[in-house]
Amino acid sequence: MFYLTILMIERVGFIVMLAFLLVNIRAFRRLLFSDSWLAKVQLTFIFAIFALIANFTGIEIDPSNQVHNKIFLTAIAPDYSIVNARILAVSVAGIIGGPWVGGSVGLIAGMHRVILGGMAPEAWFYVPSSALIGLLSGYLYNDRRNPMTVMTPWHGFLVGLIMETIQMIFVFLFSPTGWTLVHYIALPMILINSIGTSIFLSIIAMYLRQEEDTRATQTHSVLQLTKETLPFLRNGLNMTSAQQVVEAIRRYTNFDAVSITDRQTILAHVGAGSDHHVPGKMMLTNLSEIVIKSGQVHVARTKEEIGCTHPDCPLEAAVVVPLRIKDRVIGTLKMYYTQSWRLTPVEIQLGTGLGEIFANQIALGQAEIQAKLVRDAEIKSLQAQVNPHFFFNAINTISAMMRIDAEKARQLLLQLSTYFRSNLVGARSTQITLAQEREQVNAYLTLEQTRFPGRYLVNFNSEVDDNVLLPPFTIQVLVENALKHAFGQRRHGNVVNVNLKQKGDRLLIAVADNGTGIDPNILAKLGQTAVPSAHGTGTALQNLNQRLIGLYDKSSQLDFATGKNGTTVTISIPLTTKGESQS
Repeated sequence: MFYLTILMIERVGFIVMLAFLLVNIRAFRRLLFSDSWLAKVQLTFIFAIFALIANFTGIEIDPSNQVHNKIFLTAIAPDYSIVNARILAVSVAGIIGGPWVGGSVGLIAGMHRVILGGMAPEAWFYVPSSALIGLLSGYLYNDRRNPMTVMTPWHGFLVGLIMETIQMIFVFLFSPTGWTLVHYIALPMILINSIGTSIFLSIIAMYLRQEEDTRATQTHSVLQLTKETLPFLRNGLNMTSAQQVVEAIRRYTNFDAVSITDRQTILAHVGAGSDHHVPGKMMLTNLSEIVIKSGQVHVARTKEEIGCTHPDCPLEAAVVVPLRIKDRVIGTLKMYYTQSWRLTPVEIQLGTGLGEIFANQIALGQAEIQAKLVRDAEIKSLQAQVNPHFFFNAINTISAMMRIDAEKARQLLLQLSTYFRSNLVGARSTQITLAQEREQVNAYLTLEQTRFPGRYLVNFNSEVDDNVLLPPFTIQVLVENALKHAFGQRRHGNVVNVNLKQKGDRLLIAVADNGTGIDPNILAKLGQTAVPSAHGTGTALQNLNQRLIGLYDKSSQLDFATGKNGTTVTISIPLTTKGESQS
């Protein structure tokens, strides 16, 4: 039995070595996350090869339990048995590919085992046993939503133990040598194949973790480039700003080429294809025209889909994102690869997110320019001021979250996009609906509460219709001010209540906290002048108060009531609803 154990270690080691080589192929790793039928067929083919290799390299056992060690088996006597790693390959196929893949691989492996034995009737039980093991492996351990939770060494050992035990039960019941054979081969096969399954899945899990780390690093780089490109895009979309942006994208990502266009012209292009994708010239790709007309993100995985008119264009895959301002597409952001297989869902999501953020920044820049040309330029410029610390903190939070919970990070990116869209609305309007203001506040709170989980509880109580109008950022500024200043270092029990109600022909807004109160020395300055602190410039309340007075009158200014049990900030403005007043 010791000799047999040594030979089993050798065979399983060979299978594990092949697994190590396999996971170095990126195309295989992409199959692990795909639910398409083509991916399942490819996985079936790959693991069927592993199972056949396990049969071909098996160890022959004669009816008297004598070991016959051959390098390669092409056939065995009908009354001989094989000790091999076939069930290892079938079990891993089920774990990774699911019941369909596991069952198919098991069926192929079992049929091949019967063929090696000369189609002997007493060997046919290997077909249903192998197929059953593949199906059970898939049903018990496959989870396509989160492969990382499945592909662990413990699952590998456990599945190997259970499935090899099932195989031994079939051998005991249907093999002519029954207990004599099982008594000799059970321990080395169950133990070595279980360990081998564990190692096989450990190798895959290791590479997946490395890929997740790479994605997190890539996302962090993209967020860093977002910081860097903000000043350029706020100046509008032109050849100078576009060139700075594409150079930054190329520097922080692994795209082979990056391009920005307006509706007809290439504004900037760096990387592959620069010899004919020349800034200042007309667009060369049909895909850009499609995106501009449809306003939808498009992904191309072939040269034909990109539709470049240059015969020697090296670009083979692209994600093209429309740069949309309100309901009009003003241009496109295009990211290319020279090899189509390199374009993964991660790059598509990142490209889409970049396009949305860039479009919002361009829109904010345009809004700022326009605000200077209208009668209420001073009010609008105050509305457009956004605390940069919040934005950078949000980016850093999302970067950190990518390493912990990628889905949560994507949700936070959506909230950040919502926050920017609300800023854009605020920069263009003197009044917005309560529903829009609440969306802005919710986006802000989601990002802040992710940074400080469990620290704050914000209650929103409204007795008025969501269509009532109020100045943008009114509630958001007061809530943000409470979270930053009301509670000091207190980590728990921090409550903010937002209350809205109608009183006569006026709308009353009250934001109350249970904090430590306001220092009497600065109370008189709040809303009248900037009050710098460790958390900001102190202009938010001053700007809000100026907007309220400018839009309405002095009776609408901020009113503070404070004490040791907290602070309440009250605002009273004329009650209007959407349709009755236009800003």
